[in-house]
This record gives sequence, C-alpha cells and structure tokens, in this order.
Amino acid sequence: MQRIVESLRDSGAMLEGHFLLSSGRHSDRYFQCARLFQHPALAHEAMAEVAGRLRAEREAGRLDFDLVVGPAMGGILPAFVVGEALGLPAIFTERDEEQRMSLRRGFEIRPGQKIIIVEDVVTTGKSSGESARAVEAAGGEVVALACVVDRRAAGVEVEWPIFAAAAIPAENWEATACPLCAKGLPFVKPGSRMMA
Repeated sequence: MQRIVESLRDSGAMLEGHFLLSSGRHSDRYFQCARLFQHPALAHEAMAEVAGRLRAEREAGRLDFDLVVGPAMGGILPAFVVGEALGLPAIFTERDEEQRMSLRRGFEIRPGQKIIIVEDVVTTGKSSGESARAVEAAGGEVVALACVVDRRAAGVEVEWPIFAAAAIPAENWEATACPLCAKGLPFVKPGSRMMA
C-alpha cells in the first residue's frame, strides 16, 4: 500500500487543502485519480493487487463475478484496468438527462450476472450505490466494490465487500460543520459531478 500512496502523491493525485466533494461534504484532502491514470504503468500497478485479491476470492469459492462496471467519470479507467486484469468485460454507468446513473451506449447486463463495481475513490459510497441501482434494475447482482482509494471515515459502511488499492481515511464534514469554512478558508470543487 505504501507504494500506491507514493504513486498517488508523486503523480499529483493526492491533494491537500479545502475541497467540496461530489457527495456535498467538505474535506482537507482530495484524490484526483485521473492524475494517476495518466500514467498507464502506475494505473496497472495500483490495480494489480486489487485484481489479484478478487481473483483469489474467486479461486477460493468465496466470490464469483462476470462483469466490471465503473461509474462515470472516475470509475471508467479503474474498471477498464481491473476488467483487463481479470479477463472480464468492463462497462460503465453514466448520468442521464435527469442526473440518474444508468446504462447507456448500448451496454447491457444479463439477468443474474454478478457485477464488481469499480470506483476511483470511495468516501460515502454514494456513486457506487447509484450505479448498483442501475445494475440491479437491469437484472444484475452487485457482489463487490473495488477502488483505488478507500477514504471512508470510521463508521461509514458500504453494502458489499470492498477491495481497495489503498485505504487512506481522510477527514470530511457536512458543509455546515466544516472547520475549514469556520476559519474562512475558501474551498475548491475539483470533481466531475454536477452539484444540486
């Protein structure tokens, strides 16, 4: 994991300051994993262990999967790399005109297919959950969540087993309780999701 943390830092993917996250929460740390994925060798290295652990779970009979799904935008590249490593197709969900995650571009999920959702960063699991609803509406079953960075604070649970290249808990707060806002520090919103 230390090597992944170094890669995140060296590539400029781990930022410090005052950030508005796509969940609406504020944080003193932000992960812009697209900066890591601009270096294919680092991207493959970061996700190789994740794919290896998923493969070991399948070989031990504890987990089965057929397809990898990444929520757009941040999950597209990590899903592709994990899909490639596991020899599985990799597709993505994206927001429709009403801002709901959905399957588009002709992507299909067969009823009963077992799905791994792959994200760049998991903070609250919101994007994963939204993608899971789209997968389930198509008849698929989400069996695991994989990510580059698991930055969940203590006590934040997700519905599935999680496989992360790096677990780096980072402080995050409701906007109304943000100590950085209380100090008058301006925030930036570096993510891709449109805020309501």
